[in-house]
Amino acid sequence: MTDEAQLRSLMAAAEQAIEQGRRAEGLSLITRARSAAPSNPDVLAAAGMLTLRTGDAAQAKELIQQAIALDANNPRHRVNLAIALRALGDPEGELQTLQAALSLDPYFFTANLQKGSLFELQGKRKQAADAYHSALSSLRPGIMLPAALRPVLEHAQEMVQAHFRELEERLNSRMAPVRERHAGAAQDRVDDCLAALLGRKRIYYSQPTMTHFPRLPAICFFDRRDFPWLAEVEAATDDMRQELLQLLEVCREEFAPYVNHAPGAPLNQWAGLNNSRGWTALFLHKDGKPDPKYHELCPRTVAALKHAPQPEIPARAPTAFFSRLQPRTRIPPHTGSTNTRLTVHVPLIVPPGCGFRVGGEVREWHPGTALVFDDTIEHEAWNDSDQERVILIFDIWNPLLTAAERDLMAVATAALGEFADTP
Repeated sequence: MTDEAQLRSLMAAAEQAIEQGRRAEGLSLITRARSAAPSNPDVLAAAGMLTLRTGDAAQAKELIQQAIALDANNPRHRVNLAIALRALGDPEGELQTLQAALSLDPYFFTANLQKGSLFELQGKRKQAADAYHSALSSLRPGIMLPAALRPVLEHAQEMVQAHFRELEERLNSRMAPVRERHAGAAQDRVDDCLAALLGRKRIYYSQPTMTHFPRLPAICFFDRRDFPWLAEVEAATDDMRQELLQLLEVCREEFAPYVNHAPGAPLNQWAGLNNSRGWTALFLHKDGKPDPKYHELCPRTVAALKHAPQPEIPARAPTAFFSRLQPRTRIPPHTGSTNTRLTVHVPLIVPPGCGFRVGGEVREWHPGTALVFDDTIEHEAWNDSDQERVILIFDIWNPLLTAAERDLMAVATAALGEFADTP
């Protein structure tokens, strides 16, 4: 009996012989492999594809059909049959075979790729672009494809991009008069919707690590006009920066690593920053408790924070701290614990080369201009400069909660914390 290793060796030798033009030798090796494993569907399918390369599409079709009869749930065999049917000039049979493959696995990459190619040969450009788009969407990020497939993949990408450009032109043309009629109204949500449809933008959702409050919209950055108190906080920027500079002079080593998981904890994206001084923090309020020392050193910062509607939850909130990011350091994509509150950044020391992304929106920090965002939407930050970056961070209630919802969630959050802390 021939084992799997011997079968693979025979098929590899057959492939090499056919590639080098030794057709008779290659077919002889295929016959030996089939004789050794007459009921092995993988051998039959591989024999069919090698036979196709010798120019005998009819014999290839027969061999691959035998493989399908033995292994009917394998979509790869059906894609191979579709390739043979194309060589035989049977587009109807090819399409039916590809549809059968996709009924087994709707995300089968090569089936969608072959389907797009078939539609393109038939002059059906939109259907081709749809099939190519399905193929591209099924690829896992970072996957390495065989070199032979890369030109095909690039062509598929070009077809999809051309399709979306044509669609975008049509949309812009039809919508232009309506946009002009509503020139004074916000249109950014419409823009984001269409950008996602056209493959230029991803829609991000709220993904809290703990408490997910339902029916709240996933808004990356909130409009400043929703927070009339923000101007009072920003007006204290110079005072807060002076207090920060004093802290950096006398308490620099008291800035502690922001990520400090215990040994054995799953680190995932935090492996590079765990217990690292690349990202450190100094807390004015932590888990609802003020630090008297830093309150005394930063009285104007503490006074400015009183303008903000911070949650007050025993052993949980408010939270306020100076966040220090070292040069050439990145905070990886992550999400926060609950969408019942928002996060505010007040930039104090921001060298060029710093940036911040929430969902699909990237912003620069500008000293004295606060950003209010939902940190349960994936976000990341970076400092690509040669200087440190420091911002003041604090939480506020999500303004879309009612007073009753705030009170109830404050009690629930405290109870959750108490329960977790009880042995």
